[in-house]
Amino acid sequence: MSATTPIHPDEGKIHATARIHPAASIERNVFIGKDTAIWDNVHIRYNTRIGEQCIIGEKTYIAYDVDIGNRVKINAGVYICTAVTIQDGVMISAGVIFTNDRFPRATTPDLTELKGSEPDEETLATLVEEGATIGAGAIIGCDLRIGRFAMVGMGSVVTRPVDDFQLVVGNPARLIGYVCRCGKRLPSESGEYDDEEPIRCLSCKRTYLIQNHSVTEVRLASF
Repeated sequence: MSATTPIHPDEGKIHATARIHPAASIERNVFIGKDTAIWDNVHIRYNTRIGEQCIIGEKTYIAYDVDIGNRVKINAGVYICTAVTIQDGVMISAGVIFTNDRFPRATTPDLTELKGSEPDEETLATLVEEGATIGAGAIIGCDLRIGRFAMVGMGSVVTRPVDDFQLVVGNPARLIGYVCRCGKRLPSESGEYDDEEPIRCLSCKRTYLIQNHSVTEVRLASF
């Protein structure tokens, strides 16, 4: 990912065309790119970078050191913790929660000392790759990759990586099919996919080959 205006990581820069609601809270050393809109009661912590033409919905919390690409849509009430990276063109629907610790505790084992919130060896990263969609109310575990143009169904609990173009739903989320770049589900009358025969999206006519749960784009539609 890249921003339009290169900056030193210790500096903050909000582009002149960015639109920031007066009720939003933006901390120090935050980069916000061209034409990005930040709505009311959003809280963006320090050292976070948000690219161009993004929308950050009301009451969303974005922790420190988060990296968000260009043309990302984040709906209302989303929680994005430290160690999350979101690439270009991602859709994150309302109420999504990210996590970054498999073994969270409030205190030391003897209960005598409150643990700090800064990253440590237990903090695990998650990457959401370009074009992916995460449905409303989903919970995303940590140490995961959500692949390119993958789709996570609403209310799902993701505990394992999701590969490119995969469609997953449920708790825990499981693979039920595949989706096109345009978001439509790729057709299969039987629910199975032939390893040898390309599959064409009924909506936009893009074509894919699915082999061993891995999706290859055969030909992009021309418009």
